[in-house]
Amino acid sequence: MNPTEHTLWVVAIIVGFVVVLAVAALLSLLIYLIKVIDKRVLTIGGTLTAAKANTASTVLIPQVGDGVDAVLAEGLQHHLFLGRVVETVKSSLRYWSFSRSWWSWR
Repeated sequence: MNPTEHTLWVVAIIVGFVVVLAVAALLSLLIYLIKVIDKRVLTIGGTLTAAKANTASTVLIPQVGDGVDAVLAEGLQHHLFLGRVVETVKSSLRYWSFSRSWWSWR
């Protein structure tokens, strides 16, 4: 074997060795990242289970909302009624004070 062939074989062996090391390192990194992903998936699964337990009584939300709407509607009716009554009372008081002052001038 001449020196050029020998050098080419040594370079090929070194390149092959570097490639094998790089593949081993990348596979080790992949295995590590898969383990991290598995742990995080389990954590997310636990969080979703807890969220499911926390939202088990959300069936009541529409019922409570309807009750709040009914209370607000009733309050609006009272507000409108009292507004009309107050205006009537104010106008009566104005008329009464005007007629009283008119009579007091006489």
